[in-house]
Amino acid sequence: MVKLWRCEICGDPYIGETPPNNCPFCGAHGKYIKEAKDLNVNFNVELNEKDKANAEHALKVEISNAAFYFCAAEKTDDPEGKLLFKALGKVEAEHASIWKKILKLDSIPKGSESCFVRNRENLEDSHARETRAIDFYRRAQAESANERVKQIFGALVEVETDHLHLSEERLK
Repeated sequence: MVKLWRCEICGDPYIGETPPNNCPFCGAHGKYIKEAKDLNVNFNVELNEKDKANAEHALKVEISNAAFYFCAAEKTDDPEGKLLFKALGKVEAEHASIWKKILKLDSIPKGSESCFVRNRENLEDSHARETRAIDFYRRAQAESANERVKQIFGALVEVETDHLHLSEERLK
């Protein structure tokens, strides 16, 4: 029987007989996907100064990474690379949307990043970007006193780690 599922991290709905292994929108692991009728997703959180600063930085990271990936999807010289970078760009843009909701912003600023024609150089840049994001999100998660903010940072550590593994596999 088809059901309506919802991601606890990004809040987006999914229709299917079973929940997906990962959110098709933000990439969150399956443990965050529950039947929509059983889930209340909250983006209306009180941010202390540190959480607000970390959320603002996270938004900038995600805007930058999405712009880079969309650039790489257009320019890279590898057909599979084009698909990978397009998919990563969509996920990073969804991450920016999460921070937009948390920060109660009306819109997301447009990013502008350069990229490479050679797929290997884009993969190397991707690896560096994901490593920086993981390190920052781990720190931000540890610094947060807010359980919802901790949850989002923790989920994004998992997703960015998945992205890191994608680049590592292709750089071998």
